[in-house]
Amino acid sequence: MRTPEDYALLSVEQARQRVLDSIAPLPIVEAPLLAALDRVLGETVCASFDVPPHDNSAMDGYAVRHADLALGIQLPVAGAVAAGHPWVAPVKPGHALRIMTGAQMPPGADTVVRFEHTTACGAADAAAVRIDRVPRAGENVRQAGEDVRAGQQVLMAGALLRPQEIGMLASLGRTSIRVYRRPRVAVLSTGDEVVAAGQPLLPGQIYDINSYTVAAQIMRAGGDPLLLEPVPDRQDHLTARLHRAMQQSDLIITSGGVSVGDFDLVKQVLVAEGRMDFWWVNMKPGKPLAFGHLGGVPLLALPGNPVAAMLSFHLFGRPAIHKLRGLSNIDEPVICAQLADTIERKDGRRHYLRVWLEEREGQTVAHLTGDQGSGILSSLTRGQGVAVIPESCDHLPAGSTVKVLLLD
Repeated sequence: MRTPEDYALLSVEQARQRVLDSIAPLPIVEAPLLAALDRVLGETVCASFDVPPHDNSAMDGYAVRHADLALGIQLPVAGAVAAGHPWVAPVKPGHALRIMTGAQMPPGADTVVRFEHTTACGAADAAAVRIDRVPRAGENVRQAGEDVRAGQQVLMAGALLRPQEIGMLASLGRTSIRVYRRPRVAVLSTGDEVVAAGQPLLPGQIYDINSYTVAAQIMRAGGDPLLLEPVPDRQDHLTARLHRAMQQSDLIITSGGVSVGDFDLVKQVLVAEGRMDFWWVNMKPGKPLAFGHLGGVPLLALPGNPVAAMLSFHLFGRPAIHKLRGLSNIDEPVICAQLADTIERKDGRRHYLRVWLEEREGQTVAHLTGDQGSGILSSLTRGQGVAVIPESCDHLPAGSTVKVLLLD
Protein backbone atom coordinates (compact mmCIF):
# COMPACT_ATOMS: atom_id res chain seq x y z
CA MET A 1 0.00 0.00 0.00
CA ARG A 2 1.20 3.49 -0.77
CA THR A 3 2.27 5.64 2.18
CA PRO A 4 1.28 9.27 2.88
CA GLU A 5 4.58 10.36 1.38
CA ASP A 6 3.47 8.91 -1.95
CA TYR A 7 0.71 11.54 -2.25
CA ALA A 8 1.51 15.20 -2.87
CA LEU A 9 0.19 17.88 -0.53
CA LEU A 10 -2.29 19.76 -2.71
CA SER A 11 -3.62 23.29 -2.43
CA VAL A 12 -7.36 23.72 -1.96
CA GLU A 13 -7.66 24.81 -5.60
CA GLN A 14 -5.69 21.85 -6.91
CA ALA A 15 -7.74 19.37 -4.90
CA ARG A 16 -11.02 20.96 -5.91
CA GLN A 17 -10.05 20.91 -9.58
CA ARG A 18 -9.11 17.22 -9.40
CA VAL A 19 -12.52 16.44 -7.94
CA LEU A 20 -14.38 18.45 -10.58
CA ASP A 21 -12.29 17.12 -13.48
CA SER A 22 -13.30 13.56 -12.61
CA ILE A 23 -17.06 14.26 -12.44
CA ALA A 24 -19.54 14.65 -15.28
CA PRO A 25 -23.17 15.86 -15.14
CA LEU A 26 -25.77 13.14 -14.69
CA PRO A 27 -28.20 12.10 -17.47
CA ILE A 28 -31.14 14.30 -18.45
CA VAL A 29 -34.63 12.97 -17.66
CA GLU A 30 -38.22 14.11 -18.16
CA ALA A 31 -39.80 15.35 -14.92
CA PRO A 32 -43.28 16.65 -14.01
CA LEU A 33 -43.26 20.41 -13.73
CA LEU A 34 -43.38 20.71 -9.92
CA ALA A 35 -40.86 17.89 -9.49
CA ALA A 36 -38.46 20.02 -11.56
CA LEU A 37 -38.26 22.75 -8.89
CA ASP A 38 -34.63 23.46 -7.86
CA ARG A 39 -33.34 21.21 -10.63
CA VAL A 40 -31.27 22.23 -13.64
CA LEU A 41 -32.90 22.64 -17.03
CA GLY A 42 -31.68 20.15 -19.61
CA GLU A 43 -33.20 21.80 -22.70
CA THR A 44 -33.55 25.26 -24.18
CA VAL A 45 -37.19 26.36 -24.11
CA CYS A 46 -38.76 28.54 -26.81
CA ALA A 47 -42.30 29.90 -26.82
CA SER A 48 -44.68 28.40 -29.38
CA PHE A 49 -47.19 31.25 -28.95
CA ASP A 50 -47.45 34.76 -27.53
CA VAL A 51 -47.75 35.25 -23.75
CA PRO A 52 -50.29 36.60 -23.12
CA PRO A 53 -51.94 35.12 -26.22
CA HIS A 54 -54.29 38.10 -26.68
CA ASP A 55 -54.72 41.72 -25.61
CA ASN A 56 -56.42 41.77 -22.21
CA SER A 57 -57.53 44.21 -19.56
CA ALA A 58 -55.09 44.99 -16.75
CA MET A 59 -57.88 46.55 -14.63
CA ASP A 60 -61.57 46.30 -13.84
CA GLY A 61 -63.19 49.08 -15.86
CA TYR A 62 -64.66 49.93 -19.24
CA ALA A 63 -63.25 48.89 -22.60
CA VAL A 64 -63.54 51.80 -25.05
CA ARG A 65 -62.21 53.31 -28.26
CA HIS A 66 -59.81 56.05 -27.17
CA ALA A 67 -60.98 58.28 -30.03
CA ASP A 68 -64.42 58.43 -28.37
CA LEU A 69 -63.16 59.77 -25.03
CA ALA A 70 -63.51 63.28 -23.65
CA LEU A 71 -63.72 64.54 -20.08
CA GLY A 72 -67.33 64.33 -18.86
CA ILE A 73 -68.62 62.50 -21.90
CA GLN A 74 -71.26 59.81 -21.31
CA LEU A 75 -71.04 56.52 -23.20
CA PRO A 76 -73.78 53.89 -23.39
CA VAL A 77 -72.70 50.55 -21.89
CA ALA A 78 -73.39 47.76 -24.37
CA GLY A 79 -72.62 44.81 -22.08
CA ALA A 80 -69.99 43.17 -19.89
CA VAL A 81 -66.91 41.04 -20.64
CA ALA A 82 -65.65 38.52 -18.09
CA ALA A 83 -62.27 36.79 -18.08
CA GLY A 84 -62.46 33.61 -20.12
CA HIS A 85 -65.56 34.73 -22.00
CA PRO A 86 -64.52 36.80 -25.04
CA TRP A 87 -66.82 39.42 -26.54
CA VAL A 88 -66.95 38.65 -30.25
CA ALA A 89 -68.73 41.67 -31.73
CA PRO A 90 -66.75 44.89 -32.30
CA VAL A 91 -67.33 47.77 -29.90
CA LYS A 92 -69.54 50.29 -31.65
CA PRO A 93 -68.23 53.85 -31.96
CA GLY A 94 -69.29 55.93 -28.96
CA HIS A 95 -70.03 52.86 -26.77
CA ALA A 96 -68.33 51.14 -23.80
CA LEU A 97 -68.20 47.60 -22.39
CA ARG A 98 -67.73 46.72 -18.75
CA ILE A 99 -64.61 44.56 -18.56
CA MET A 100 -62.96 42.56 -15.81
CA THR A 101 -59.23 42.15 -15.16
CA GLY A 102 -57.75 39.50 -17.47
CA ALA A 103 -60.66 39.54 -19.90
CA GLN A 104 -59.79 39.57 -23.62
CA MET A 105 -60.15 43.01 -25.16
CA PRO A 106 -63.16 43.12 -27.51
CA PRO A 107 -62.56 43.97 -31.18
CA GLY A 108 -62.25 47.71 -31.77
CA ALA A 109 -61.49 48.64 -28.13
CA ASP A 110 -57.97 49.88 -27.45
CA THR A 111 -58.12 51.41 -23.94
CA VAL A 112 -59.58 50.61 -20.52
CA VAL A 113 -60.95 53.32 -18.22
CA ARG A 114 -60.69 52.20 -14.60
CA PHE A 115 -63.96 51.97 -12.66
CA GLU A 116 -62.72 54.54 -10.13
CA HIS A 117 -62.24 57.08 -12.94
CA THR A 118 -65.91 56.86 -14.04
CA THR A 119 -69.40 57.51 -12.73
CA ALA A 120 -72.32 55.20 -13.52
CA CYS A 121 -75.27 57.00 -15.07
CA GLY A 122 -78.84 56.06 -15.87
CA ALA A 123 -80.42 52.91 -14.46
CA ALA A 124 -79.05 50.86 -11.58
CA ASP A 125 -77.36 48.48 -13.99
CA ALA A 126 -75.22 51.38 -15.32
CA ALA A 127 -76.82 51.82 -18.74
CA ALA A 128 -74.27 54.58 -19.34
CA VAL A 129 -70.98 55.71 -17.87
CA ARG A 130 -69.45 59.19 -17.53
CA ILE A 131 -65.69 59.56 -18.02
CA ASP A 132 -64.20 61.51 -15.09
CA ARG A 133 -60.53 61.04 -16.09
CA VAL A 134 -59.30 60.42 -19.62
CA PRO A 135 -56.54 57.77 -19.81
CA ARG A 136 -53.78 57.64 -22.37
CA ALA A 137 -54.42 55.62 -25.50
CA GLY A 138 -53.76 51.94 -24.74
CA GLU A 139 -53.67 52.51 -20.98
CA ASN A 140 -54.59 49.56 -18.72
CA VAL A 141 -54.29 47.08 -21.60
CA ARG A 142 -51.81 44.19 -21.59
CA GLN A 143 -50.73 43.61 -25.18
CA ALA A 144 -50.50 40.15 -26.74
CA GLY A 145 -46.89 38.98 -26.50
CA GLU A 146 -46.11 41.65 -23.92
CA ASP A 147 -44.30 39.05 -21.79
CA VAL A 148 -43.06 36.59 -24.42
CA ARG A 149 -43.27 36.54 -28.23
CA ALA A 150 -43.89 33.36 -30.23
CA GLY A 151 -40.52 31.86 -31.19
CA GLN A 152 -38.67 33.71 -28.44
CA GLN A 153 -36.05 31.81 -26.43
CA VAL A 154 -37.44 31.85 -22.92
CA LEU A 155 -35.09 29.69 -20.80
CA MET A 156 -31.59 28.45 -21.54
CA ALA A 157 -30.41 24.92 -20.84
CA GLY A 158 -28.44 24.98 -17.59
CA ALA A 159 -30.80 27.38 -15.83
CA LEU A 160 -31.76 26.61 -12.25
CA LEU A 161 -35.53 26.20 -12.08
CA ARG A 162 -36.85 28.47 -9.34
CA PRO A 163 -40.57 29.10 -8.73
CA GLN A 164 -40.57 31.91 -11.31
CA GLU A 165 -39.13 29.60 -14.00
CA ILE A 166 -41.72 26.96 -13.09
CA GLY A 167 -44.42 29.60 -13.56
CA MET A 168 -42.97 30.66 -16.92
CA LEU A 169 -43.03 27.05 -18.11
CA ALA A 170 -46.65 26.76 -16.96
CA SER A 171 -47.51 29.90 -18.95
CA LEU A 172 -46.30 28.03 -22.04
CA GLY A 173 -48.59 25.10 -21.26
CA ARG A 174 -45.79 22.75 -20.21
CA THR A 175 -46.66 19.96 -17.78
CA SER A 176 -43.21 18.36 -17.81
CA ILE A 177 -39.67 19.42 -18.65
CA ARG A 178 -36.28 17.85 -19.31
CA VAL A 179 -33.91 18.29 -16.35
CA TYR A 180 -30.71 16.77 -15.03
CA ARG A 181 -31.27 13.88 -12.66
CA ARG A 182 -30.77 14.65 -8.98
CA PRO A 183 -27.58 13.10 -7.58
CA ARG A 184 -27.96 10.17 -5.20
CA VAL A 185 -25.26 10.52 -2.54
CA ALA A 186 -24.40 7.75 -0.08
CA VAL A 187 -23.33 8.96 3.38
CA LEU A 188 -21.27 6.73 5.67
CA SER A 189 -19.65 7.45 9.03
CA THR A 190 -16.88 5.15 10.26
CA GLY A 191 -15.41 4.21 13.63
CA ASP A 192 -15.99 1.82 16.54
CA GLU A 193 -16.95 4.80 18.70
CA VAL A 194 -19.70 6.08 16.39
CA VAL A 195 -23.26 5.10 17.28
CA ALA A 196 -26.43 5.84 15.32
CA ALA A 197 -28.79 8.38 16.86
CA GLY A 198 -31.44 6.79 19.05
CA GLN A 199 -29.20 3.96 20.29
CA PRO A 200 -27.97 3.72 23.90
CA LEU A 201 -24.67 5.56 24.35
CA LEU A 202 -22.12 3.31 26.04
CA PRO A 203 -18.80 4.41 27.61
CA GLY A 204 -16.34 5.61 24.97
CA GLN A 205 -19.02 6.10 22.32
CA ILE A 206 -20.37 9.22 20.60
CA TYR A 207 -23.43 9.79 18.47
CA ASP A 208 -23.09 9.96 14.70
CA ILE A 209 -23.00 13.69 13.96
CA ASN A 210 -21.43 13.71 10.52
CA SER A 211 -24.08 11.62 8.77
CA TYR A 212 -26.70 14.21 9.68
CA THR A 213 -24.67 17.35 9.01
CA VAL A 214 -23.37 16.01 5.69
CA ALA A 215 -26.80 14.69 4.64
CA ALA A 216 -28.28 18.11 5.40
CA GLN A 217 -25.54 19.76 3.34
CA ILE A 218 -26.25 17.35 0.48
CA MET A 219 -29.92 18.31 0.54
CA ARG A 220 -29.00 22.01 0.57
CA ALA A 221 -26.74 21.38 -2.43
CA GLY A 222 -29.56 19.72 -4.38
CA GLY A 223 -28.74 16.05 -3.86
CA ASP A 224 -30.66 13.14 -2.37
CA PRO A 225 -28.76 11.63 0.58
CA LEU A 226 -28.75 7.91 1.30
CA LEU A 227 -27.82 7.45 4.98
CA LEU A 228 -26.05 4.19 5.73
CA GLU A 229 -25.56 2.74 9.21
CA PRO A 230 -22.20 3.71 10.77
CA VAL A 231 -19.61 1.03 10.16
CA PRO A 232 -17.04 -0.17 12.74
CA ASP A 233 -13.28 -0.22 12.22
CA ARG A 234 -13.29 -3.55 10.40
CA GLN A 235 -11.96 -3.58 6.85
CA ASP A 236 -14.30 -6.37 5.74
CA HIS A 237 -17.35 -4.55 7.12
CA LEU A 238 -16.25 -1.28 5.55
CA THR A 239 -15.58 -2.93 2.20
CA ALA A 240 -19.02 -4.55 2.15
CA ARG A 241 -20.74 -1.29 3.09
CA LEU A 242 -18.87 0.68 0.43
CA HIS A 243 -19.73 -1.90 -2.23
CA ARG A 244 -23.39 -1.51 -1.28
CA ALA A 245 -23.06 2.27 -1.55
CA MET A 246 -21.36 1.89 -4.93
CA GLN A 247 -24.42 0.08 -6.32
CA GLN A 248 -26.89 2.70 -5.09
CA SER A 249 -25.30 6.10 -5.56
CA ASP A 250 -23.68 8.58 -7.92
CA LEU A 251 -21.28 9.81 -5.23
CA ILE A 252 -20.08 8.32 -1.94
CA ILE A 253 -19.14 10.53 1.00
CA THR A 254 -17.53 9.01 4.08
CA SER A 255 -16.29 10.60 7.29
CA GLY A 256 -13.40 9.35 9.41
CA GLY A 257 -10.79 6.76 8.56
CA VAL A 258 -8.53 8.96 6.41
CA SER A 259 -5.76 10.01 8.80
CA VAL A 260 -2.61 8.02 9.66
CA GLY A 261 -3.88 5.94 12.59
CA ASP A 262 -3.94 2.15 12.78
CA PHE A 263 -7.72 2.08 12.27
CA ASP A 264 -8.01 4.68 9.51
CA LEU A 265 -9.28 2.17 6.97
CA VAL A 266 -11.16 4.13 4.31
CA LYS A 267 -8.02 4.99 2.40
CA GLN A 268 -6.88 1.35 2.61
CA VAL A 269 -10.13 0.09 1.12
CA LEU A 270 -10.03 2.78 -1.54
CA VAL A 271 -6.52 1.75 -2.61
CA ALA A 272 -7.30 -1.98 -2.45
CA GLU A 273 -10.70 -1.86 -4.15
CA GLY A 274 -10.48 1.20 -6.38
CA ARG A 275 -8.23 4.19 -6.94
CA MET A 276 -7.17 7.02 -4.64
CA ASP A 277 -6.37 10.29 -6.42
CA PHE A 278 -5.18 12.38 -3.48
CA TRP A 279 -4.93 12.29 0.29
CA TRP A 280 -3.54 15.54 1.69
CA VAL A 281 -4.86 19.10 1.29
CA ASN A 282 -2.95 22.11 2.63
CA MET A 283 -5.74 23.46 4.81
CA LYS A 284 -6.91 23.60 8.41
CA PRO A 285 -9.19 22.12 9.47
CA GLY A 286 -9.34 19.22 7.02
CA LYS A 287 -5.78 18.30 5.97
CA PRO A 288 -6.47 14.51 5.77
CA LEU A 289 -8.99 14.40 2.93
CA ALA A 290 -9.06 11.56 0.43
CA PHE A 291 -10.66 11.42 -2.99
CA GLY A 292 -10.81 8.56 -5.44
CA HIS A 293 -13.10 6.14 -7.25
CA LEU A 294 -14.67 2.85 -6.29
CA GLY A 295 -16.13 0.88 -9.18
CA GLY A 296 -16.27 4.08 -11.21
CA VAL A 297 -18.21 5.95 -8.49
CA PRO A 298 -16.39 8.99 -7.06
CA LEU A 299 -15.70 8.76 -3.32
CA LEU A 300 -14.91 11.75 -1.12
CA ALA A 301 -13.54 10.75 2.28
CA LEU A 302 -13.94 13.57 4.80
CA PRO A 303 -12.12 13.91 8.12
CA GLY A 304 -13.93 12.61 11.20
CA ASN A 305 -14.01 15.81 13.24
CA PRO A 306 -17.40 17.49 12.71
CA VAL A 307 -16.18 20.97 11.76
CA ALA A 308 -13.52 19.59 9.42
CA ALA A 309 -16.12 17.32 7.81
CA MET A 310 -18.60 20.16 7.25
CA LEU A 311 -16.01 22.58 5.90
CA SER A 312 -14.42 19.94 3.64
CA PHE A 313 -17.84 19.05 2.25
CA HIS A 314 -18.55 22.72 1.54
CA LEU A 315 -15.27 23.13 -0.34
CA PHE A 316 -15.28 19.85 -2.27
CA GLY A 317 -18.56 17.93 -1.89
CA ARG A 318 -20.87 20.85 -2.63
CA PRO A 319 -19.25 21.77 -5.98
CA ALA A 320 -19.12 18.08 -6.91
CA ILE A 321 -22.88 17.75 -6.38
CA HIS A 322 -23.51 20.99 -8.26
CA LYS A 323 -21.58 19.67 -11.26
CA LEU A 324 -23.41 16.32 -11.10
CA ARG A 325 -26.76 18.10 -11.22
CA GLY A 326 -25.73 20.18 -14.25
CA LEU A 327 -25.05 23.57 -12.69
CA SER A 328 -22.50 25.74 -14.46
CA ASN A 329 -21.94 28.23 -11.61
CA ILE A 330 -20.44 26.22 -8.74
CA ASP A 331 -18.49 28.95 -6.93
CA GLU A 332 -19.06 29.53 -3.23
CA PRO A 333 -20.43 32.93 -2.15
CA VAL A 334 -17.60 35.11 -0.81
CA ILE A 335 -17.59 38.60 0.71
CA CYS A 336 -14.87 40.86 2.10
CA ALA A 337 -14.89 41.75 5.78
CA GLN A 338 -12.72 43.47 8.36
CA LEU A 339 -11.22 41.29 11.09
CA ALA A 340 -12.24 42.19 14.62
CA ASP A 341 -9.49 39.96 16.06
CA THR A 342 -5.76 39.58 15.54
CA ILE A 343 -4.84 36.27 13.87
CA GLU A 344 -1.53 34.45 14.50
CA ARG A 345 -0.78 31.39 12.36
CA LYS A 346 2.65 29.89 11.55
CA ASP A 347 2.10 26.47 10.00
CA GLY A 348 1.95 27.45 6.31
CA ARG A 349 -1.58 26.08 5.83
CA ARG A 350 -4.67 27.89 4.63
CA HIS A 351 -6.87 28.42 7.67
CA TYR A 352 -10.64 28.67 7.71
CA LEU A 353 -11.74 30.42 10.90
CA ARG A 354 -15.36 30.43 11.97
CA VAL A 355 -16.75 33.95 12.29
CA TRP A 356 -19.96 35.80 12.98
CA LEU A 357 -20.64 38.94 10.97
CA GLU A 358 -21.69 42.41 12.04
CA GLU A 359 -22.52 45.46 9.97
CA ARG A 360 -20.82 48.49 11.51
CA GLU A 361 -20.82 51.93 9.86
CA GLY A 362 -21.18 50.47 6.39
CA GLN A 363 -18.43 47.89 6.94
CA THR A 364 -18.85 44.14 7.47
CA VAL A 365 -16.87 43.08 10.55
CA ALA A 366 -15.91 39.43 11.16
CA HIS A 367 -15.62 38.22 14.77
CA LEU A 368 -14.18 34.83 15.72
CA THR A 369 -16.87 32.60 17.20
CA GLY A 370 -14.56 31.30 19.93
CA ASP A 371 -12.60 28.07 20.20
CA GLN A 372 -11.53 27.05 16.68
CA GLY A 373 -10.95 23.36 17.44
CA SER A 374 -12.15 21.08 14.64
CA GLY A 375 -14.41 19.20 17.06
CA ILE A 376 -16.23 22.32 18.32
CA LEU A 377 -19.39 22.13 16.20
CA SER A 378 -21.13 24.78 18.32
CA SER A 379 -18.67 27.31 16.90
CA LEU A 380 -20.37 26.87 13.52
CA THR A 381 -23.84 27.38 14.97
CA ARG A 382 -22.72 30.81 16.21
CA GLY A 383 -21.41 31.99 12.84
CA GLN A 384 -22.39 32.67 9.26
CA GLY A 385 -19.11 31.96 7.53
CA VAL A 386 -15.39 31.26 7.69
CA ALA A 387 -12.61 33.79 7.29
CA VAL A 388 -10.04 32.57 4.78
CA ILE A 389 -6.48 33.12 6.03
CA PRO A 390 -3.96 32.60 3.20
CA GLU A 391 -1.07 30.16 3.54
CA SER A 392 1.47 33.00 3.43
CA CYS A 393 -0.03 34.97 6.34
CA ASP A 394 1.62 34.41 9.71
CA HIS A 395 0.12 37.51 11.30
CA LEU A 396 -3.01 39.51 10.54
CA PRO A 397 -3.77 42.42 12.87
CA ALA A 398 -7.30 43.38 13.81
CA GLY A 399 -8.73 45.62 11.09
CA SER A 400 -7.22 43.62 8.24
CA THR A 401 -9.48 42.85 5.29
CA VAL A 402 -10.08 39.17 4.60
CA LYS A 403 -12.34 37.08 2.40
CA VAL A 404 -15.20 35.37 4.18
CA LEU A 405 -16.71 32.23 2.70
CA LEU A 406 -20.45 32.31 3.46
CA LEU A 407 -21.87 29.01 4.65
CA ASP A 408 -25.59 29.85 4.61
